[in-house]
Amino acid sequence: MGRTGTTRRGALLAVGAAAGGLLTACTDGDDDGSRGPTSAAAVRAAKALRVKSAGTSRELLLQYDAVLARHPDQATRLTPLRGAVARHVTALSPPQPSKKKDGSAKPSPSSSASSAPSAPSSAPSLGTAAGDTGDGASGPAPSVPADPGAAIRELAAAERRASDAHADALVHAPPELARLLASLAAADAAHAYLLTEGFSS
Repeated sequence: MGRTGTTRRGALLAVGAAAGGLLTACTDGDDDGSRGPTSAAAVRAAKALRVKSAGTSRELLLQYDAVLARHPDQATRLTPLRGAVARHVTALSPPQPSKKKDGSAKPSPSSSASSAPSAPSSAPSLGTAAGDTGDGASGPAPSVPADPGAAIRELAAAERRASDAHADALVHAPPELARLLASLAAADAAHAYLLTEGFSS
C-alpha cells in the first residue's frame, strides 16, 4: 500500500474525529433541535425523523458486524469505522427520560438490566456494539460475500447509502438535528472513501 494512500486515510480519519466532536456538541442537549415554542406535531415529526435516521445507522452497524464476523482479518481496518457508526446510532437515539426534579430518578427495569452487563466496556469486542456505545445493533445478519474485497465494496456502498439517507433527512429536520445529520452524512461519505481507496491502494 502506497504512502500517499496512508496519508490520505490519516487525514480523513482526522476529519472524522472532528466530525465526531461536532456530533457530540449537537447532542449535548436533550431536545430535538427545536428550541423555543413548537407545536406538538413538530416535536413528534422531529422524533420520528430521529428514530428513522437511527435505524439507517443501525442497519449500517449490522453490516459492519456481519463483515467482521465473516472476515475477522479485516478488524484492524474496519473496527475504527465501525466504532464511529456505533456512536452515530447513540447520537441519533431519542433521549431517554432523565432524573425527576426531586432528584429521585426512577430507573426502568430495562435500563438497569442493560447497564449491568455493559459496565466493563473499556475494550470493545469484535462484532458487538456494546463496547462502543452500549446500544447494540440487533436484527438478522446481512449476507456477506466470501471474498473480502467484495465484502468491503458492499460495505462502502452501504456507507454511501447511509450518507445519502442522512442528507435527504436533514432537509426536513429542525436546525440542531439537521446539523447532526449533516455531520453524520459527511462522516459516512468519508468512510465510503476510506473503504474504497483503502481496498484499491
